[in-house]
Amino acid sequence: MSQPEQEPTHESIPTSPVPDAAEPGAPAPSQPSAEMRLAELEVKHAEVADAYLRAKAEMENVRRRADEEVSKARKFAIDSFAESMLPVKDSLELAIANPEAKVEQVLEGVHATLRQLTAALERNKVLQIAPPAGTKFDPHQHQAISMVPSDQEANTVVTVLQKGYLIADRVLRPALVTVAAPK
Repeated sequence: MSQPEQEPTHESIPTSPVPDAAEPGAPAPSQPSAEMRLAELEVKHAEVADAYLRAKAEMENVRRRADEEVSKARKFAIDSFAESMLPVKDSLELAIANPEAKVEQVLEGVHATLRQLTAALERNKVLQIAPPAGTKFDPHQHQAISMVPSDQEANTVVTVLQKGYLIADRVLRPALVTVAAPK
């Protein structure tokens, strides 16, 4: 007959000693490399923190410079326009400085001043809207004041009551017009 198998007892299982602390004279298993790794990570952290602070400071400088540029642009945006208006003002002052001037001289001066003003506006991209009669009505550039019976095609400009103006392709003021009524 066969013998019954015996269960192993606790005493028969081999155990390996687990050191609680480093034995004197024995090298510490991985502590120097852990300390080295910690030192490396601390150095890397310091580098990354420094790079972050430098990038943050640079972004603050860029934002500050951009704010200053925008402020200057707003402050001096009309500098060129104002400079081109000064000769017009000078002409008007000359006209009123001579109260003895004849009507013809004043009228000639007014026409010259109007040419100066028109040139100054055009240099600054302020263009007039004055559609000729028969032009199709454009609600984006024209404002109809009234509809009048006319021999023209319906919804076309009959007369311009007041010129309009564009500045850089944006309507500053629409032209006031009368429009041909449908027949």
